[in-house]
Amino acid sequence: MIKKWESYQIDEEKMKDIAIRNNLSLLLARILLNRGIDTSEKVKKFLYPELSDLYDPFLFQDMGIAVDSIMEAIEKQEHITIYGDYDVDGITSISVLVKFFKSIGVEVSYYLPNRLTEGYGLNKEAIDKLKERGTNLMITVDCGISGYEEVEYAKSLGMKVIVTDHHECPEKLPDTFAVVDHKRKDNTYPCNVLAGVGVAFKLVQALCMRMNLPKERYLQYLDIVCLGTVADIVPLIDENRVIVKYGLEAVKNTANIGLKELIKLSGYTTINSTAISFGLAPRINACGRMGKAELALRLLLTDNELEATEIAGQLQEMNRERQDIEKRIMQEAIEIIERDKLYEDSAIVVGNENWHSGVIGIVASKITEMYYKPSILVCFEGDEAKGSGRSIDGFDLHGALSKCSDSILRYGGHEMAIGITLERNKLEEFREKLNAIAREIIPADSMPVIKVDAEISAREISLETIKSLELLEPYGESNASPIFVYRNIKVDSIRTLSEGKHLKLNVKDGNAVFDAIAFNMGDRKDSIHMGDKVDVLHYLEINKYNGLEKVQLNVKDIKKSL
Repeated sequence: MIKKWESYQIDEEKMKDIAIRNNLSLLLARILLNRGIDTSEKVKKFLYPELSDLYDPFLFQDMGIAVDSIMEAIEKQEHITIYGDYDVDGITSISVLVKFFKSIGVEVSYYLPNRLTEGYGLNKEAIDKLKERGTNLMITVDCGISGYEEVEYAKSLGMKVIVTDHHECPEKLPDTFAVVDHKRKDNTYPCNVLAGVGVAFKLVQALCMRMNLPKERYLQYLDIVCLGTVADIVPLIDENRVIVKYGLEAVKNTANIGLKELIKLSGYTTINSTAISFGLAPRINACGRMGKAELALRLLLTDNELEATEIAGQLQEMNRERQDIEKRIMQEAIEIIERDKLYEDSAIVVGNENWHSGVIGIVASKITEMYYKPSILVCFEGDEAKGSGRSIDGFDLHGALSKCSDSILRYGGHEMAIGITLERNKLEEFREKLNAIAREIIPADSMPVIKVDAEISAREISLETIKSLELLEPYGESNASPIFVYRNIKVDSIRTLSEGKHLKLNVKDGNAVFDAIAFNMGDRKDSIHMGDKVDVLHYLEINKYNGLEKVQLNVKDIKKSL
């Protein structure tokens, strides 16, 4: 896949001014400007976030009503049930609320739908079960905003419902007394990018404030809130940056027995957003994908070390099983796409009988990355086709589905990721409609664009430079690790690793020699040779080996110099 490298356009004088006023290097000032951080006030808030930067939770519409209703239910000793989602965001959301209620002496129930048999969100069969349990108040977390009919059904059974969610809102909100979602059209909450667990956390914060409890009572959950926030790939800016900055420290020192076991099994010794994204989150998500989300929730809720060790081991095994299934589906999807030339479409829609509905979302993401087209993968279950989709920058997949909703039974999600259910015999009709929409929006020569933070040379590359950039962490959505271009540098040596999967290089500029690693770029071995002059797109990182620290270029793309 050819990628376009695109540099930010910035005001050089403003960059110098930001650097001088805030005692920063020019390189760090440039990166901040690239992220829209263009005043000293914004610099301070971004580089040095404080817990005092957390907003008043009562700025949420209906938060006061939600808190009043919960307080009333507690006073009347009503049965409260937390209804969540089966991914990391939903599991952590339930965990935070259950732990909080337990800490104030209130026992609550929870309900996690089975991904494979119930699917996402509220469903009437589950609500019937809650009624049988004696539920008086149902609080949704990370779901519910699209459940108008289900909320009406719960109300008809005599239940009160509080919806807390963070997903895009439909035209018709659930008709209940409290809908807490910063995506509401009438939203006035300052941060509209919280994860579901972030909204649940704000509910706990509001309850603590109403009960005159010290802030430590809600801040103690930052480890779990951080886990769900990073895993849900929400922008790590504004309030999310505060949550994750302090949450990562809480994860490092967590008292949560289950989380400790999970960290141990992940193999990560440095706890940062990468460790959560690639070490912890996949193991928790694997449970939901395999239809056993409650295991992960039990892991986060348990106080028993033996149980934590046993469950963490089960998560590890399920993650291995998920990886095997994912690999098989990926191979089969590529075969269908290549055979039927679906890569010529503006949007790829592909289905199969034997695919695992819990895993196809990950594969859809990889197909989108591979072909750089919006992709929806579906598995056939009887007369229905259930699937997941991922999009590319500039194409609102959720909005596109709304334009062909007459071919769809159900759908939900947001611009970049969706879940969908349609009648099996309408798959081709849907494919044609989606492609017609995509052709109007996506240019035929569309290619991924990589935004370059700066061009650098040998004199700017050092351990000190890399360490100075640590102020920008935590990295994640909307705050990616800075990416640089080093131009016209000589390939001093090149070889493949891991049976040809990766490239290991040494690159040289005069007397300066740097190690470089290019993951999953082993196929470039035949086009890049020793002695070639190349332009290298890369992250700067420190490679620690045998107690030594050394600069390493983590290569994201490489081209022969002009």
